[in-house]
Amino acid sequence: MRKLSFVFILVALCLPPTGCRTDKGSARSSELDSRNGAPAPEAPQPSAAEPPAPADPAPAPATSATANANDPRPLIVCFGDSLTAGFGTEAGQTYPDYLQSSLDAQGYHYRVVNQGISGNTTKDGISRLDTILALHPAVIIVEFGGNDGLRGLPISDSRVNLDKIVSTLKASGAKIVLAGITLPPDYGPDYIQQFDATYSLLAKKYRVPLIPFILQGVFGTPGMMQRDRTHATAAGNKLVAQNILPYIQPLIKK
Repeated sequence: MRKLSFVFILVALCLPPTGCRTDKGSARSSELDSRNGAPAPEAPQPSAAEPPAPADPAPAPATSATANANDPRPLIVCFGDSLTAGFGTEAGQTYPDYLQSSLDAQGYHYRVVNQGISGNTTKDGISRLDTILALHPAVIIVEFGGNDGLRGLPISDSRVNLDKIVSTLKASGAKIVLAGITLPPDYGPDYIQQFDATYSLLAKKYRVPLIPFILQGVFGTPGMMQRDRTHATAAGNKLVAQNILPYIQPLIKK
């Protein structure tokens, strides 16, 4: 589907017979637990040439790139997991922050709001739909699925959840951009193919723009990924914002 995804990554979905991958999901979940002091078995690690999908450690509260609630500009909401939240970077170094800077520099009058929470799955995304809808955004960038894949969740369940997210948000009148992600090759070609296909299927079904790989040019580039090889650095997030900008420009106006 995309060149980097077959070399093998913060963004879902289980058609038989690929839904029973609890061995990898359990190992990854135990690895996350170990961050809170619990012992963990060693999880499989992709090789240096294989991009990992977003394994989100501890949940972090969503923030706004420009937090002034009285700002009258229409909103662009970045809705997702740790790749959106900017896990592991300093305040002001998330991709929504850099997206705001780019829009400001180019004369677009929109306020970018970061609604990323580390650790979120597509199911968590559904539980937050009311919060997103209450913001009345003009544009929503939807970035979910990586955690579903890393945990080996059934693709059929994740696909239904992501369908619910996209359809609900689009029905509100907001313009949607769907951000894709992928998985390391140790999850198996069948599972990965079905995982990847979810994004293109939903983009086609709802006629929304698809960013095939949100970490295009970021993964595998020196200085662009953190040591966990999962989350972007500040420089990586800046490039993610550049990746996203061309997809939202046709949806907004100066």
